[in-house]
This record gives sequence, structure tokens and C-alpha cells, in this order.
Amino acid sequence: MFPELDLPGRREENRVVVAMSGGVDSSVVAGLLKRAGYDVVGVTLQLYDHGEATHRKGACCAGQDILDARRVAETLGIPHYVLDYEERFRAAVIDSFAESYLHGETPVPCVSCNQTVKFSDLLDTARSLGAAALATGHYVDSRALGTGHRALYRPVDEDRDQSYFLYATTQEQLDFVRFPLGSLTKAETRDLARAFGLAVAEKHDSQDICFVPSGRYADVIERLKPGAAEPGEIVHVDGRVLGRHAGIIRFTVGQRRGIGVAAGEPLYVVHLDSETRRVVVGPREALMTRELHLRQVNWIGDGTIEAIPATGVEVWAKVRSTRPPQPALLARRDGDIVVELADGEHGVAPGQACVFYDSADRGARVLGGGTIARVARSSVTAGVASGDRLSTGTAAA
Repeated sequence: MFPELDLPGRREENRVVVAMSGGVDSSVVAGLLKRAGYDVVGVTLQLYDHGEATHRKGACCAGQDILDARRVAETLGIPHYVLDYEERFRAAVIDSFAESYLHGETPVPCVSCNQTVKFSDLLDTARSLGAAALATGHYVDSRALGTGHRALYRPVDEDRDQSYFLYATTQEQLDFVRFPLGSLTKAETRDLARAFGLAVAEKHDSQDICFVPSGRYADVIERLKPGAAEPGEIVHVDGRVLGRHAGIIRFTVGQRRGIGVAAGEPLYVVHLDSETRRVVVGPREALMTRELHLRQVNWIGDGTIEAIPATGVEVWAKVRSTRPPQPALLARRDGDIVVELADGEHGVAPGQACVFYDSADRGARVLGGGTIARVARSSVTAGVASGDRLSTGTAAA
């Protein structure tokens, strides 16, 4: 079961740089390519190193993981390099994550990490090492189209599908990067790690947000932006002021527990207004949305995003990595990219990603995606921000 990377010439003539995080997935990629006869070079990025994170289960790209990657490289007999990318990672990922949270958004830092540090900076490093390709341990697939370019697809293992986090990959990057695990399940990957004699075979998977050692986002943001968490009001969607809060960074859209006010009904965070520092709460039905407006859209389907008509084209869309794609209409209106979800979705927040596919099937092609700039809800209106009583209808949040 050796991967074929669609590279010209003999395998031993093709150098492939493997992004080794120290986990089982990227380690198996290195092992597969080494056994297949490619000239493999392992590269590990040190992205952060802040105390407890280096020893926490589920951390990645820090102290222990670097040691694990080095041990794997020694076992496989491949050269291994560690690159200090801490400053780049902080500027491109951590700082933008904090800024987004301060503006009441729910960012997905794994998207920006893949878009900038891993598939931009590391790709340049791979080329400087004379590599014909960069390989990673992501559970996605890519295939040649017969046009000189490659396309991105969902993997065989739907439970491990990471295509949601890779929608921002450009066509140039996609043509250079390879994903050897796209046709494997996680169980098969671990079996291969055992067969290769790798010490990381039973290692825990890394968590999504690797640089939050405690799992408390607010703590990280307060450390990065001291004094930025300002108090404000907790307001019901009907206009009533229910209480006070210590900073909108302590809340996320869709949150139910820990809001800090008592009411005769279950309340959810519906909207976060960074300008007025208001946390807007309401019943679950107030979280429903069917219309999303996107920014920073990346298109890797056929044609161009500019060719999308105002009448729209049918796609399948995901607004969370753990949710299956649902039917949607993708349209270009007044310069905006708009997604209309056929079934709607609860708790969608600005800052999240919306990713497009050509079907809901396993192996569906990724067409692109973008960051959610605003959503349309049934209850939230501009009156929330000004303190006016809310009216019925739909408005952007």
C-alpha cells in the first residue's frame, strides 16, 4: 500500500518534504513515502512553546512533539529539521485569532494556520530544499484533473474529514501538496504505525486549537490583549436588560451554560456586539439562520468565483467541521458572496468558515469557502445595538 504522488520520473529522484507534527498521522506519511522509495525529508515547525502546553496530551508543534518527530525520523532513517516559526505563527494565527474574538467573532485558527504558516511558509521552505512536493498527514484527498492542476476531495474516513480546514488552499499550493492518508481510515493509519515500529502509534490525537493549553480562550486573549475585556450589558432579544458581563470574549454564539443571568426560559447567546459590548441572548429559535454573507472567499472549483451568477448555483455547504454538508445556494449579489442554506442552521457565528462541496457524498470535491462576515437571523436586528426594543423580521447580525 504505497502512495503514488503523480510526480514525474522515478520515485528515488523525487524529494518529498513531509510536515511532521510529531503525531501518528504525519509520522505514517513519512513512513509510507520512505518505504515507497521517495527521497524523504522530515520538517517540524516549532509554532509555540508556553509551559504546560509542551506536556499536555493533545498539544502539537511544541516541546514533546518535536522530540517525538525526531525519534520517528531516526526510526525511519530520514533527515529531520526543526524550524522556528514562533514569530510567524503568532503574527499570522494567534494575533488574528485574538483580534477576531475581541470583535465578537468565533474564528477558526486552524484555517489560517494551514493557509499561511503551513501551506505558504513551509511550502516555500520545501521548494528551497529542492522538493518536488510537500506531504502532510491531513485526512483529505487530492487528484490530478488532467488539466495540469489538482482538485481537493473529502477522504474515505468521514469521521476524520479535515477538508473544512483546508478550503483556503490556493490552486498553486494544491498542485504542490500531497495527502497520502486520503484513502485510509484512522484505524488503518495506526496499524501502519505499529507495523513501522513507530513509538507514536498509540499517541493521542492533537486538538483543534493547539495554542490554548487550558482550553479557556478568554485566558489566552486576556494575556495577549491586557485590558481588552471590557464589561457590558446582557440584553434579551426583546430589549430587556438582564444583567452585566465581564467581557464579550467570555461568550460564544450558541452558548447556553454560564451566561450568568436567571430567566424563566433557557437562554442562548444569539449575538455579540463588540461596539456596544452587549451580549444578546434569547430562545433557541433566535439562533436559526438561512443566509450567510462571506468575506475572503477562496474558489478552487472550475471557473472563477466572479462567474457565480446572482441567481446562484447549487452547492453543498458546511458551517462546522463536525456537521455534514447540507444543500445550499451560492450566489454573488452586489459584490457579496451569499450562501442560502436550504435547511438552515442554529448558532452560526461571524468568524466561522463556510465550505462548499459539489455533493454530500464521501469523496466529494471541495469547491472553496470563505469566512462568515455576517448572518441573517429571524430575531436580531440593529435595535439590539442601540438598546431599542426589537422588532419582528430578519436582519444581519
